[in-house]
Amino acid sequence: MSARFRVLDLIPTPMGDISLRRRHDPALGYEVHEIKLGDEFLMSSAFTAAEEEMSRLALAEPALPDEGVRVAVGGLGLGFTAQTALADERVAELVVVETLGPVIEWHREGLIPAGATLSADDRCSFAHGDFFAIARGDEDLAALKPPEGGPFHAVLLDIDHSPSHVLNPAHAAFYTADGLRAFAGRMLTGEGVFALWSNDAPDEEFTSLLSQVFASARAEEVRFPNPLQGGESSNTVYVATGPMNTDA
Repeated sequence: MSARFRVLDLIPTPMGDISLRRRHDPALGYEVHEIKLGDEFLMSSAFTAAEEEMSRLALAEPALPDEGVRVAVGGLGLGFTAQTALADERVAELVVVETLGPVIEWHREGLIPAGATLSADDRCSFAHGDFFAIARGDEDLAALKPPEGGPFHAVLLDIDHSPSHVLNPAHAAFYTADGLRAFAGRMLTGEGVFALWSNDAPDEEFTSLLSQVFASARAEEVRFPNPLQGGESSNTVYVATGPMNTDA
């Protein structure tokens, strides 16, 4: 029988101590895995509906090809976004960009349940790098080593809590018209799909900002049961599709 609470690993990083924890949650009735950076919760397996729905919504966009879809995921976390994307048989290649090396190693070592699935899938690869640096051109896109080369058909981003609640102040520039244009021009095909997870309610101003950069943009509220608080909780998934608007 597993311990009620266990720290599986704790490693110092330049951003603070990152830890992987496993605990039994009596309200949920099952074990929960959590990743924390310092005092910040980065990911919990207690509620993953929105992360999974982000993959489904992005890959349901009609602009995507019928086969050979290339996907990049910004932020590995507990692997739910990547795992859901790989369930789509059209996906031929998936690169997960993660700035925290220990998270990648936890997956490879099997300390995270999704790790075995992701590591065993030949379509999936992990890239240790800064997604935002790649998006703005400070790191070479070639660092992602996409086997087919070229930009991606879909990019799914789940790193910050929301566009206005970032984990690192350096990320804030990404969530601007200039930052999004630079990212789309470097990482997306002409009619590529960008999807973003947010812990906050839909933000009309950010949806409008996406519409300045992409041909279409919308915010989807994803609701899910929350036994810990009673009733329901919700996250937001933004979905934007090219072609990109190059007007300033």
